[in-house]
Amino acid sequence: MAKPDVRTDEKKQHFDDIYVAENPVPFKERILDTLEYVSDNFNRQTFDRLILPWVQKKAGDKPLNFVDLAGCFGNTTMATLYGMDYDAIRNNWRDAEAASKVDAQRRFAANTTGIDISANALAYGHSAGLYDTTIEADLNAMSPDVDQQVTAAMENADIVISTASLVYLEPEAIDKLLGAFAGGKGEGYMLVNFLNPFALEKADATKRMLLNHLEFVGSMASRHRRLSPLEQENYPGEEWALLEIWVLRRNG
Repeated sequence: MAKPDVRTDEKKQHFDDIYVAENPVPFKERILDTLEYVSDNFNRQTFDRLILPWVQKKAGDKPLNFVDLAGCFGNTTMATLYGMDYDAIRNNWRDAEAASKVDAQRRFAANTTGIDISANALAYGHSAGLYDTTIEADLNAMSPDVDQQVTAAMENADIVISTASLVYLEPEAIDKLLGAFAGGKGEGYMLVNFLNPFALEKADATKRMLLNHLEFVGSMASRHRRLSPLEQENYPGEEWALLEIWVLRRNG
């Protein structure tokens, strides 16, 4: 969930230094542990309910193209592709040595592509085996060659996950990415989520774009993580950031 260099909601806590760390241990200690970042349990549950049955029907076909869009160190890939829960991810990232490889097996054959602005996060994901291919990209300001790579990855994707990250993208970038995925061949699925109480108007606009390009399949509401002290000052009376998870389908 790396943050592109754009205007952001200053009421929300940002973790720029964590996102450019060389490994996910600071992410684990300051976000997963301190803020009880439990949302990947619910991302996995939603994936298993609405996407995994389709994946299992396709078992035996060629590997699926799996894209983690703005996925940072890949915790949601660990949850959905590897089936790991919050505690398993935390244990895997307990120190740099443990984090150097994924302590689980992929649940289905996949070619994985990580797309993110953080070169360090992508390098980690590739070295740990999470990402087979990586594309370093500021999705709001792509050069022509990077734009071509990202568009091709989205068009060829069978599954795209983008969790807690679309809020950082400009509407034009979101619309272009969704259009690329929607224009791909064959059935495909996208899992995205929206945060509350952050950037609610942006979330509403993004939902409209999603429904313009893709078919709504299902949703789930859950906890995301605890609010930081800064966020609790900005949102008095609130203790948890909440999550709305959506799954959408490309009919091809």
